[in-house]
Amino acid sequence: MPDRRTRVAPSASAAPLAASLAALRRELGLPDAFPEAVAREADAVAAHHPLPDDDLTDVPFLTIDPAGSTDLDQALHLSRSGDGFRVRYAIADVPTLVVPGGEVDAEARRRGQTLYAPDGRVPLHPAAIGEDAGSLLPDRVRGAFVWDIVLDGSGHETSVHVSRARIRSRRQWSYDEAQAALDDGTAPAELALLRDVGLARIACERERGGASLNTPDEEIVFRDGAYVLERRVHLPVEEWNAQLSLLTGMAAARLMLDARIGILRTMPAPTPEAFAAFRTQTVALGLPWTDDVPYGEYLRTLDHAQPHAAAVLQAATSLFRGAGYVVMDGTAPADPQQSAIAAPYAHVTAPLRRLVDRWGLVICEALCAGRPVPDWARESLADLPSIMGNSSRLASQLDAGAVDRVEAALLSSRIGSELEATVLGVRNGSILVQLDDPIVAASAPRPDDVGPGDRVRLRVTAADIASGRVAFEPVAA
Repeated sequence: MPDRRTRVAPSASAAPLAASLAALRRELGLPDAFPEAVAREADAVAAHHPLPDDDLTDVPFLTIDPAGSTDLDQALHLSRSGDGFRVRYAIADVPTLVVPGGEVDAEARRRGQTLYAPDGRVPLHPAAIGEDAGSLLPDRVRGAFVWDIVLDGSGHETSVHVSRARIRSRRQWSYDEAQAALDDGTAPAELALLRDVGLARIACERERGGASLNTPDEEIVFRDGAYVLERRVHLPVEEWNAQLSLLTGMAAARLMLDARIGILRTMPAPTPEAFAAFRTQTVALGLPWTDDVPYGEYLRTLDHAQPHAAAVLQAATSLFRGAGYVVMDGTAPADPQQSAIAAPYAHVTAPLRRLVDRWGLVICEALCAGRPVPDWARESLADLPSIMGNSSRLASQLDAGAVDRVEAALLSSRIGSELEATVLGVRNGSILVQLDDPIVAASAPRPDDVGPGDRVRLRVTAADIASGRVAFEPVAA
């Protein structure tokens, strides 16, 4: 379930928003740089670290990421296996680059994850690790955890094994390049099967009752004296690629569940009230979710070209709440499910950007090799839920504060203007609305006898970029 990414295009005219976002970082206490001791240790380890003995550099792995990415966690190689498929999925060997109990380890535990904001990211690791020695960059020999997963013809897993090996990616593909090559038939053999594998895994997701939430990426640009929001809808190749990560995370969860050791990413099923509220919002937005369609299928079939599809996807985030981490050491949890995926699931595919993945990788590799789990990993497992929980709360604060400021920027040139909106819900004396243009969700005072689905006209009375505060007043019909 890819996260929404919103960024601000560099522009001198966009200085008020840039200043507000910088102030938000300071308010949240986000670090500007790594402490000198952390950077020094990262540089030393990056310059001299062991590579695995097993050599898979003859396998033509490749990466697929947003254009310009430098922190490359995953590389893939696809091939046929009888009537099915063989998925080799290489994940950056970050554990080799982070000394347990060292300076980088301590700082990574303080940070928990890479934080994303419209004005840039706050990385989990120094660049020497996150963008160089640990990154699966093309034409560089790198250590990796190579997941070797065999699927039958319908995309179901028949075997899984993970081991450390050295690899060399042949090419760094952007999503646009990979989509074009798959569409015109010029993709190399190791990439050409991604459509088939991705569609087979989507069919498995449908069979399980799982759901994917693919919200558009967004960019804020300053044009003709006003801020404008531009959205980029995900390409099919992005979902096919994401299915490989989901496949690996589910395989990791099964390995750890079977051994009763590890850490799972869990999420409770949405409540009936959450489903009812979301269904009401889909009706209000003109894209009703009918009773006879499972919610995962409904989200999959949304036409992202429709004006309100992005709003529906954002509203659907209310169904994806309550996620957490559950540690196992001898016993399995009563409910190991990640309800959106509709299966047990573990985070193991983004160790450059997420702390917990480092533990999942070394545990699964040890289990496959028949070795004990490393002491450092087992002894610190119980610390991870609170570390990741604190980090996730900070990420949520950053996201909410950034969204407020971005929406204020979008409305800053519209003060005094009257805007059309659809009522999504009613609470206390307020209404939650979706503006037609710009596509912004906001609260406003409730006019008399207004309910979900009704159309209202609102006047923008305030839009303060510095604080992220916006305000409206109803306009009489």
